[in-house]
Amino acid sequence: MSSIKRGAKESESEIRIAIIDSKKCLPKKCGLECKTACPVNKTGKVCVTVEKTSKQSEISELLCIGCSICVKKCPFDAIKIINLPHGIPNEVTHRFGPNRFVLYKLPTPRIGSILGLVGTNGIGKTTALQILTKKIKPNLGVFDKEIEWPEIMKRYKGSEIFLYFSKLLEENYKSAFKMQFVDQIPKIISGKIGELIEKKDQRGIGKELTKEFQLDTIIDREVSQLSGGELQRFAILITLLQDVNIFIFDEPTSYLDVKQRLTISNCIRKYTSHNNGENYVILVEHDLSILDYMSDHICCLFGKAAGFGVVSMPYTVKEGINVFLDGFLSKENIRFRDYELNFRQNEITEDKEEIKLEEEDASKKVVRCYPKMKKVISTFTLDIDEGAYTSSQIIVLLGENGTGKTTFVRILAGLDKEIGVELPAMRVSYKPQTITPKFEGTVRDLLNARLNGIWESNILFKQHVFDPMMVAGLFNFEVKNLSGGEMQRVGLVVALGRPADVYLIDEPSAYLDVEQRIITAKAIKKFILLMYKTAFIVEHDFIMATYMADKVIVYEGNPGKDCKANAPTPLVEGMNKFLNLLGITFRKDKQNFRPRINKFESVLDREQKKSGNYFFVEK
Repeated sequence: MSSIKRGAKESESEIRIAIIDSKKCLPKKCGLECKTACPVNKTGKVCVTVEKTSKQSEISELLCIGCSICVKKCPFDAIKIINLPHGIPNEVTHRFGPNRFVLYKLPTPRIGSILGLVGTNGIGKTTALQILTKKIKPNLGVFDKEIEWPEIMKRYKGSEIFLYFSKLLEENYKSAFKMQFVDQIPKIISGKIGELIEKKDQRGIGKELTKEFQLDTIIDREVSQLSGGELQRFAILITLLQDVNIFIFDEPTSYLDVKQRLTISNCIRKYTSHNNGENYVILVEHDLSILDYMSDHICCLFGKAAGFGVVSMPYTVKEGINVFLDGFLSKENIRFRDYELNFRQNEITEDKEEIKLEEEDASKKVVRCYPKMKKVISTFTLDIDEGAYTSSQIIVLLGENGTGKTTFVRILAGLDKEIGVELPAMRVSYKPQTITPKFEGTVRDLLNARLNGIWESNILFKQHVFDPMMVAGLFNFEVKNLSGGEMQRVGLVVALGRPADVYLIDEPSAYLDVEQRIITAKAIKKFILLMYKTAFIVEHDFIMATYMADKVIVYEGNPGKDCKANAPTPLVEGMNKFLNLLGITFRKDKQNFRPRINKFESVLDREQKKSGNYFFVEK
């Protein structure tokens, strides 16, 4: 049974759980090594249970001694024995079954405010949201019988979550849920978006929101014809149209550009304040600058992906994000990560000095120029100013969707044969915006075919790209079965592993969680600097963009019509220009140097706009 059934003596000692991945555990194809090697089994007790006819093995957490021999012996890497960090409360909210994922505690929604959830993928955020909307009834860790609501309410009596569940059950609060994977929407519903909006408009704000979300020009289009960004805005709009008391938004900014992210942030706050503000709003978001901007308080989730997840107490927005980045929950006195995530640039310089690279080596510093260009696609025109770039430099492309960023990247990649201009001679490696896996085989097969063992022969690549992206753990996975985040990490490793002078990377943050985004940004930054390469990167996550960028190309104009790509400019100058176009200002957090959006028309916002310093100005 579950570890929550332990006696007092055991609960005071170290608690461990055993997790078995049902997709990886294949008793019919192995020699049952976990069972035969288990030292507890050898004593005559039954700790590991499995037969050739079993669907998967099962491990008794009460008998398990934590030796991890079964973990090492399993040929499919299907078993995890996890020792829970000291201090985790023994408050199991839900467990999916024997040796399956465990969620401890729940987020704490508050009436009239927006609760943000921050944590890595596979840590239980979506499970928590499903519990808070009654899609899943919490079983308190008891999965062999059904737990009734009175017993569940007894567990949470005297807490804020008790008040929430009371309203959910007794007052029959209704909820609206914006799903995480909006690309699945066309498989669920069909029809013209204008008709669907009119049908779902319970509050009479459909026309107003359609205009705010810039969907008014495509109301006659079928749902199946919408792009990722259009599907995202459509899904958020449909959620806001419903007359409910609980609004849930699971990753609302995917596929959206910076301006659209700010628009939906403001709309979520504005259009969820009806019913005299007696509503609950909960969101999951991986873009920290937007999470900071949208939320009123934060709950952090930590644990082991696909193993267990723990929900922290609520924090203020600034404190909540900072303790997550620091890896230490001050209120609970729990350290859940042995390193902090920050945005300091000096560690890259230290790496450069450590491997004794000569920064002034003129033979490695290469300057290239691309000419002035013009690209016309149907009714869309893109004018590109001439520009220059050097080795050990990252140029980030900033602009709204539809302004021609991907068009420019494809030109540099040599994929546009009709451009009619001579580009500088260079080897390029291109990671497209959307990665469609066509390779038949495992990740190991793909990497061997594309990179020929570079992660073993190139120490810098292995240390700064391959290991941080954690691709080795995916070696035995079929490429076609990878999740979006796993495919993104593999795609980045393949792109950066190819021999090239210039690396063209379109939206590296897509599908990645907060921690993976920061690790990815640092991996790209270190690789480009230390290997004397150049990168052009399209990125909408402002924290990633500002951390990586040495220079920026600002795109302006009318999306989808007439746009201009300016020449590369220094980071601060380019960011000031871009933020001026958006009408927002940023400051820098003094603890971990992350960029934070100033509240619109706040004192600091007005002061920075007046001085013309839109970017990273502190009082």
